[in-house]
Amino acid sequence: MLFCSTTPLLLLQLCSGLSLDTVRDFLTREEDTIVFSLIERAKYPLNPPAYYVPAYFAGRRHDASFAELFVRESEAVQAKAGRYQSQQEIPFFPFRVPFPLAPPYNFTSELYSAAAFVNVNDEIWSVYFSLLLPLLAKNGDDGSYAATVASDLVCLQALSRRINYGRYVAEVKFRGDQQNYTTLIRNKDKDALMKLLTSEAQEDAVKRRVQKKAMVFGRNVTLDGPVETGDSNNGRASFKVDPSLVYKLYGQWVIPLTKQVELQYLLHRLD
Repeated sequence: MLFCSTTPLLLLQLCSGLSLDTVRDFLTREEDTIVFSLIERAKYPLNPPAYYVPAYFAGRRHDASFAELFVRESEAVQAKAGRYQSQQEIPFFPFRVPFPLAPPYNFTSELYSAAAFVNVNDEIWSVYFSLLLPLLAKNGDDGSYAATVASDLVCLQALSRRINYGRYVAEVKFRGDQQNYTTLIRNKDKDALMKLLTSEAQEDAVKRRVQKKAMVFGRNVTLDGPVETGDSNNGRASFKVDPSLVYKLYGQWVIPLTKQVELQYLLHRLD
């Protein structure tokens, strides 16, 4: 402990436990959480009434859909339980988050304080409800609104945690090449920073891995006969979530938004 408290900045990464390996392990495990959350949401139809603002709310200052109200109230309860004491968790409605009632815990602060605020929860919310959900859920209304939006919340939180973890990715990359990053940050060279942050080979590997996880986790298992693999002409129907949708989710939204978080974090890294 004394070693870490008296060691200069160059050994901060060693003391905090933050490294490329720990970051990669976290992101890989989050893939499992995201795929399983999508499988759970796909169990329910679209259930449109959960996302409409009721007529009696129209024009009011705090009008909101049932889904939004559910997320707000759930976040308030979870905040009291201490969920947002960790920097890895960011609420979608922070202005409504009360003080925690849970016992305090001294979470390690591995982020640069002036940049820790960076997040893209507004974009995640928009992408999820406007673009992803219509592709994930089948048309229909079975009245299971509470269960439906509860699964929405799990999806949203998993995506937020994974995408906003880009702050940690950026911090590790900055520590590993401070000289180059510092020069680009001071010059506000966003294009060069984005190029430095991008590894197309790694991104392709991630997209193919999550697609395979969707195929493995989403198979229909029966006691009689072989496991459904989705290789038949009716393959898409045999998966609980279309693996190509998970590939698209990461390729079009998760990875680009994560890099946006990384870029914005770095632009504030020297503040």
